[in-house]
Amino acid sequence: MTPTSSRYRSRLATSLFDLLNPIPFGLFVGALIFDIIYAITANVFWGKGAAWLVTTGLFFAIIPRLINLGHVWFGARYTVRNNEKPDFWLNLLGIIVAIVNAFVHSRDAYAMVPLNVILSVITVVLLSLGHIMLAFDKFGFKETTRE
Repeated sequence: MTPTSSRYRSRLATSLFDLLNPIPFGLFVGALIFDIIYAITANVFWGKGAAWLVTTGLFFAIIPRLINLGHVWFGARYTVRNNEKPDFWLNLLGIIVAIVNAFVHSRDAYAMVPLNVILSVITVVLLSLGHIMLAFDKFGFKETTRE
């Protein structure tokens, strides 16, 4: 039987990654919801709230991505699971799209619509695909044999 837990360099890195990795996803989903509400209502509160959520999500995305970078690309002692490299690239692309989205949110008033919604959807889809890939790999949706 093979272990299904992540094998990072240290327990501290693993716990820090597991603690901080879901936070940006939740903040980007919140930004998507706020962007949709702003596109419908044109109430400035929702646009400013989405801008804050995107920016905060980017700040919280830094540490997990650095841990993931060290594990996937520089962790020669530990085995890297099949879906960790595509997950890394999907998360990196999602963060790049979120950075562009943060600049779009700096526009004046309703000028950010509809590009803010489109970029938020792309960010959430990319991060979701990465999480789904890791879940399939982590929980062993592979062919197993019993003896």
